[in-house]
Amino acid sequence: MHPVIEMSKKAGRTSLLEPEAVEVLRSYGLPLVEARFARTVDEALQAADEIGFPVVLKVVSPGILHKSDAGGVKVNLKDASRVSEAFEEILSNARAYDPLAVVHGVLVSAFVPGGLEVVVGLTEDVEFGRVVMFGLGGIFVEVLKDVVFRRIPLREEDSRAMVREIKGWPLLSGARGRAPLDVRAIEELLVKVSRLALAEPEIKEMDLNPISLREDGAVILDARVLV
Repeated sequence: MHPVIEMSKKAGRTSLLEPEAVEVLRSYGLPLVEARFARTVDEALQAADEIGFPVVLKVVSPGILHKSDAGGVKVNLKDASRVSEAFEEILSNARAYDPLAVVHGVLVSAFVPGGLEVVVGLTEDVEFGRVVMFGLGGIFVEVLKDVVFRRIPLREEDSRAMVREIKGWPLLSGARGRAPLDVRAIEELLVKVSRLALAEPEIKEMDLNPISLREDGAVILDARVLV
């Protein structure tokens, strides 16, 4: 069991804080956006300076899983004054959303514009057991539900087939003169998620959404992990 997962379970939590999720995913070679955890506004400013502007701030709280719903996400912050303002706004929004929520701070990450948003997930199916999901991400996963599933463990041929089975495949392959995206990167990411799931059976659900799929790679922008 990964030490971070063990610590979370001992604390009685059923979800990892996002900085914890990032640590677990990084240890299995998954490509995540550069990020730093900040407890105070000064730490947030230092993190933003180290990462480079613009940045994104997201609330870190065990009681707030859906950060956007709570007003806990601020994007494209281009300078120090916006980071300071966003930090205070996030804390104020979190208190208004749930006065009892414990807020540990914020996650400061690089702002990654462009790319096609895709989603990779891990869930438990009553019939097939643990399965990996892939599809179009961001708002598309809710609106279009263009997703496919495979039971773990995934082989390379499984991940290759999954990517090509979604209806949105032409968006990835370069339809209507668009540049083709780095499909190989997402295929490798799917296999790594399968390996992580096998190595960490305590992980019951995982939602990597969105993932920015680009011409030269894929990067996970947000991660939610339940244990």
